[in-house]
Amino acid sequence: MSALISLRHLGKSYQRAGQHVPVLLNIDLDIERGDYVSLMGPSGSGKSTLLNLLAGIDKPSRGSLRIDGIDITALSERELADWRAANIGFIFQFYNLMPVLTAFENVELPLLLSRLDRKARHEHAHMALAMVGLSDREHHRPHELSGGQQQRVAIARALVSDPSLIVADEPTGDLDRQSADDVLALMDRLHQELGKTIVMVTHDPKCAARARRQIHLEKGELITGSAG
Repeated sequence: MSALISLRHLGKSYQRAGQHVPVLLNIDLDIERGDYVSLMGPSGSGKSTLLNLLAGIDKPSRGSLRIDGIDITALSERELADWRAANIGFIFQFYNLMPVLTAFENVELPLLLSRLDRKARHEHAHMALAMVGLSDREHHRPHELSGGQQQRVAIARALVSDPSLIVADEPTGDLDRQSADDVLALMDRLHQELGKTIVMVTHDPKCAARARRQIHLEKGELITGSAG
């Protein structure tokens, strides 16, 4: 394996009510291609901020952030949006599905930004839903699905563009234990069978234990897991 993600002296600060608030401090981290990493730490430690930086949703205040050899901090907003669409699959705690769309339409949605024609988009969406075991729920809307099924639709949506990196923010946080176990088993398959690189934020030690490597943040600093 080789490093897919390389962070050097990465920092992030915000201005709030005229105050300079540091969130991440001097992060050095390598994550190898095909790795499965959990990010843990108390609330306010910077976990979700780091995840958003890796996904290109936010930009660091200082330092370098290279993913697959590309310094994403140097990209324009348009370039960054195109890069995210092609390279990042994001799984949210609360699914973020469009309530008026079917499962199939929700999964197809990211592909509308791609150059794929309608036939190819439909093939990709069918395959992604089959991968998560929901071929028989394609025409159901979110309110007709259980929480676990909605999260599996969200995972299919994250997979559909074949991203190089999947980032997950508390993907089991809103699920009962059985549904959470089903989602974690699916993420195991993404890692083991498809070789996906996964970075997951979680508060749950049982969830974190499924990852190949655990990284701990505290007060914006990396406590463990800095070695690549």
